[in-house]
Order: sequence, then structure tokens, then C-alpha cells
Amino acid sequence: MAAANNYPTSSFVQDDAAPTSSRDMLLGSFDPSKLHPMAGIEDKLDYLLLDDEKITDLPGAGTAIPSRGWSDDLCYGTGTMYLSGLTLGGVWGLREGARKPLAVANARLRINSILNSVTRRGTFIGNSAGCLALVYNAFNSSIDSFRGQHDTYGSMAAGALTGALYKSTAGVKPALAAASVIAGSAGLWSYVKRRV
Repeated sequence: MAAANNYPTSSFVQDDAAPTSSRDMLLGSFDPSKLHPMAGIEDKLDYLLLDDEKITDLPGAGTAIPSRGWSDDLCYGTGTMYLSGLTLGGVWGLREGARKPLAVANARLRINSILNSVTRRGTFIGNSAGCLALVYNAFNSSIDSFRGQHDTYGSMAAGALTGALYKSTAGVKPALAAASVIAGSAGLWSYVKRRV
């Protein structure tokens, strides 16, 4: 008869101190103080500190809100606009749901109507604002890089391109109207950012 176990054994040696399951970690056998050396983070958390050498050196970019470059503006701008749009749309939906006439006066139906309106309007405005901010920041960083400076005119041009692209499928007049509104908003934001 052949030997029962002719397979090579693993050279893996298990450390008794290491957690072996998520249950071990959740029950407290995991020491969070060991996370820092494992991650090798040390003092490399760039997004927690704004050092002067990490801020963009593009002429005109020194405003009330410091920037590390296009990716920083893209992330913060898109996130801020998405959350602002979500809040504004949520308020709009709350108002719409509270005013909507119901066939039967019932508290549960009223709450359902409000929640439906909030989720319909909030996500629409939030997603639209986030997409507009994403495209605006891409245009704005491209214009700034091409021109070699960051100023109000570049921001307004990026706003005009964003508005025109956003409403380009609706025709020329809506595209021009959206370009004007977003260019004006970008110019106002750029002016306020420099004055504060």
C-alpha cells in the first residue's frame, strides 16, 4: 500500500498573535496601534496638511481656497456641487411633497409623498450639479494649463463651454442660455473667491 499522505506540506507558519478571522478583529484581539507601521504611512498624509510646496504655483491660483492642482479642484468641486445640489433638490422635493394634494388625508401617505419627491428631485439636481462641476473643472484645468495662468476669464470660458455642452442637444438657444448662466456663475464665483 502507498503512503496515505505523499503531498508536500505548506511552508506557511501561522503567527498565533495575528488575528485569523474578522471575528477576532471585532472582538478586540487586533491592536490598532500596529496599523500605522503596517501601512507605512508615517508623515505622508498629504491631504491632511497644506504645505506651501504642495500648493499649485500657477499664476493667479492663490485664492481664498488653496489648491494643489487640477485633481484637487476636480474632487472638491465635484463633491461640493453634488452635495449642494442634493440638499437643494431635497428641499425642493420636501416642499413639493408637502404641498401635493392627496386623495385621502393620511400621515403615512403624506410621508410617502414627501420621501418620493425628495428622492426624485434631490438625486436629479445633485447628479446634474455634480456632472456639471466635473465637466467645468476639466475644462477649467485644461484652459489654465494651456494659458499658463488661472484667472476669471479662464473660469468664465470654462463655464461657457460647460453650459453649451450641457444643453447642446436642446438646440442653439438653450445652449447659449446655459452657457451664459454658467459662465456668469463661474465669473461671480471666481470674483468672490479672489476678494475673500
